[in-house]
Amino acid sequence: MYPNLLTTNQAVDPVFMFIFGACLVLLLGITATMLVFVFRYHRSRAPEPTSQSSGNIWLEITWIVLPSILVLAMFYYGWAGYLSLRNVPKNALPVTATARMWSWSFTYANGKTSSKLYVPVGKPILVNLVSLDVLHGFYLPAFRVKRDVVPGMKNHAWFVATKPGSYDLFCSQYCGVGHSAMITSVEALPEPQFAAWLAQSASMAEHPGKELLEKHGCLGCHSLDGSPKIGPTLKGIWGRKVTVMTGGVERSTIVDEPYLRKSLLEPNADVVKGFPPIMPPFGKVLKEDEINQIISFLRSNGVEQSPLDGKKLAREKGCLGCHSLDGSVGAGPTFKGLYNKQVTVMQNGTRLTVTADDAYLSESIRQPKAKIVEGFQPIMPPYPDLKDDEITALVEFIEAVK
Repeated sequence: MYPNLLTTNQAVDPVFMFIFGACLVLLLGITATMLVFVFRYHRSRAPEPTSQSSGNIWLEITWIVLPSILVLAMFYYGWAGYLSLRNVPKNALPVTATARMWSWSFTYANGKTSSKLYVPVGKPILVNLVSLDVLHGFYLPAFRVKRDVVPGMKNHAWFVATKPGSYDLFCSQYCGVGHSAMITSVEALPEPQFAAWLAQSASMAEHPGKELLEKHGCLGCHSLDGSPKIGPTLKGIWGRKVTVMTGGVERSTIVDEPYLRKSLLEPNADVVKGFPPIMPPFGKVLKEDEINQIISFLRSNGVEQSPLDGKKLAREKGCLGCHSLDGSVGAGPTFKGLYNKQVTVMQNGTRLTVTADDAYLSESIRQPKAKIVEGFQPIMPPYPDLKDDEITALVEFIEAVK
């Protein structure tokens, strides 16, 4: 703890109480004087003016001096409180708060990111404010902090959480249709617990794909639990049949890897019917491996899984008669370690190197002769009777064979 530290609450609350108290005294005094004058000088009691005084110099001095002193006192305490809010204590923990429509992302000095602002109890926190799009407002009612987050302008705020707990964090400026959903929280933890959280490695944390969704604000518009938001929920999205608007034409499609990849790079190409075309493109933001991590998360983590057993399906369709699971050579390439592996194929007499990702595996199941793996015969039959969820189950199974 910092025993001599003046917190933001201590800087703001006395000023508020002083101004509120002064206003309350003036309200009661003026109201009482008004009532007395209404009664004392009512026309029925005093039909004719009785005072012959043309002025009172001391009265005039009083009502000039006293309000001036009061206003100067308000200014002094307000200015002192403002300086306390702008002068950041030494050794404050720096955190960057990134605002975007319509979510918050917090980045720490070691590179760790979170959709909630985790802080240690009793330590001052310096929050550097960044906006990626429009004007936002960093508003912490519990700590009396409210600062504008302006695109292209540096700004900051600081506060101290004096006791553990969860405190609301709002956007105080209207920033579009999802403004009301731009809510997160400050999680104040005891210092040892916070240090353990901050040092937690990515491998021990949540799925990297989910962390990327949080970092880039995706979860501000898309929920993971099925609840409605500005964009479609991500719960059970893999393999879902959706209706989209493509160039003003309505059509149906299946949510698979090509669809998700295109939705990240060209979000307004296929807009899900019933939702506004407001998602920004992430082509210059996300790296290729980050896109793959997001797709991997949406396909296999935190969402509804395919109810089909891919291994059982592969056995029933005869796939395991040609493709081994242990790396041994068969009539077809082994499934062991195949997923995301670089393979050389022949396509229309041309030798190509491709990645065995979802799109390639799905195509190989639907059109096995489109790309023939070098060194193997084109003997695999097509499976036109397979449904989309069955192909998804097979691809999931192949990915799991390490």
